[in-house]
Amino acid sequence: MTSSAILEELWEIIEDRAANPVEGSYTTHILTHRKGVDKALEKVGEEAVEFIIAVKNKEPKAIAGEAADLLYHTLLALKGSGVSPSAVYAELESRRKP
Repeated sequence: MTSSAILEELWEIIEDRAANPVEGSYTTHILTHRKGVDKALEKVGEEAVEFIIAVKNKEPKAIAGEAADLLYHTLLALKGSGVSPSAVYAELESRRKP
């Protein structure tokens, strides 16, 4: 599976959990939390700090794990804010120099 396919699959799961909440699902828990998108944002902040620490400590396995957590929670925050990853991809593409 390609990297972009993994992100697309994860986004599909997030979309599905938003439309069809599943009791006991962590994704559902974050998406339906009483704090709303703030809960996802708290997690983004927490994971960003953990990612920074892992990089500073030069721990490759921890770096990959924390980066994955950061990407996942960023996707949850995007969903909570009504912005799709395709908007992010379009923005990144617009920044490419010819």
